[in-house]
Amino acid sequence: MTLRDPTAQSGQVALAPVRPKALYFSFYGIGSTKLRETALDLISRTELNAVVIDVKGDRGMAAFKSSVPLAEQAGAQSVITMGDARATLARLHQQHLYAIARIVVFKDDPLATAQPELAVKRANGALLRDREKLAWTDPFNHQVWDHNIAIAIEAASLGFDEIQFDYVRFPDAPGRRFSHPTDMKSRIAAISGFLGEARRRLTPYNVYVAVDIFGYVSWNLDDTHVGQRLEELSPAVDYTSPMLYPSCFQFGIPGYRIPVQHPYEIVFLSLQNARERSAIPAIRFRPWLQAFRDYAFDRREFPGREIRIQISAAEKFGSDGWMLWNPRNNYTADGLKVEGERCKGDAPQ
Repeated sequence: MTLRDPTAQSGQVALAPVRPKALYFSFYGIGSTKLRETALDLISRTELNAVVIDVKGDRGMAAFKSSVPLAEQAGAQSVITMGDARATLARLHQQHLYAIARIVVFKDDPLATAQPELAVKRANGALLRDREKLAWTDPFNHQVWDHNIAIAIEAASLGFDEIQFDYVRFPDAPGRRFSHPTDMKSRIAAISGFLGEARRRLTPYNVYVAVDIFGYVSWNLDDTHVGQRLEELSPAVDYTSPMLYPSCFQFGIPGYRIPVQHPYEIVFLSLQNARERSAIPAIRFRPWLQAFRDYAFDRREFPGREIRIQISAAEKFGSDGWMLWNPRNNYTADGLKVEGERCKGDAPQ
C-alpha cells in the first residue's frame, strides 16, 4: 500500500509505503476539537499512522457538505461535523497520515424514512427497524447503490486514500421483506455486486476499497444470513476488514469458548481461517481490534496488554496493519509502541 507524499514537488506524485495502524473517529468524534486533537497528539507520539473517519456514519448522516441529491433530500445534512473536509485531509496528509473514509451503506435511517420505496419492509408493509429503532435501505435497490457510491466518490475527490464500506449487508432482524426474493444466492450476489460496482466506479479516483465484515464471516461457511461470504467478498475489494472484537464472538471459536480470555487466538486464528478459505494473501486483510470494555461476558476492561496482544496476532499473521475501534473515541498510549520504548505483551503470556 502507498501514500501520496505531500512534500513532493509540484507536478510530481511521490508514493510512500505505509502499513496502516489506525484509530477510529466517529461522526461526532471528528467534529470534537478535544477528541480530535487528543487523538492526533497520541498519533504523533506512537506507532499510529492512520485514521478511519466516519464520512457517513451509523445513523446515515454525512459528515461533510455533500452535493449528492438524496443526502439533502433525506435530511442527512442537518449536522455537518467536517466543516472544511478538504482542509482536514490536507492537514492529515501534512502529518503523513493515511486517511480512510468509513461509509455505512445499507443501514441508513434518514434515507429509508424519507424514501420508503427504498427501504426494507416488514410483512405488513411498515418500515423494518433494528434493535436501535433504525431503518435500513434495500440492498437490492440500485438507486441505493448509486447514492452510496456517489458519496464515496466525493470522499475520494476530497483526498481520502481509501474508502471503507461498512454495514454492507442485509439486516439481521426477523420478518424482513425486500424488493426481490431473497435466499443465500441472491443475498451474496447483491452484496458482492455492490462492492464490485463501487470498486469499478472508484477506479479513476486512485483510492483503495475495503469492506468491513462480521468476525464470524471468517468461520461461517454460509452467508451468515446477511449476504457476507468470504469467497465472494474478498475478491471484490482491495482489503477485507473483519471485526475481530473478542466481545462479539458470542459462541467463541473452536477450542476457545470464552473469547475475552483469548484475544490473541481470536484474532490470529480468525485471520488464518479467512486466508485459507478465501485464498487471498495475508496482506489483503486488515482487522478491526477491540479497544473498548467488554459488554458480552464479564465486562472486563481491555487495557494495553489486551490491545497489544491483538496487535501482535495481526502482525504475526502478516495483515496490512490494523485498526483500533473505540466508539467513544477515547484512546491512550497504553499498549502502543512509543518511540524509544518496547511494549509488553507482544506475544500471548
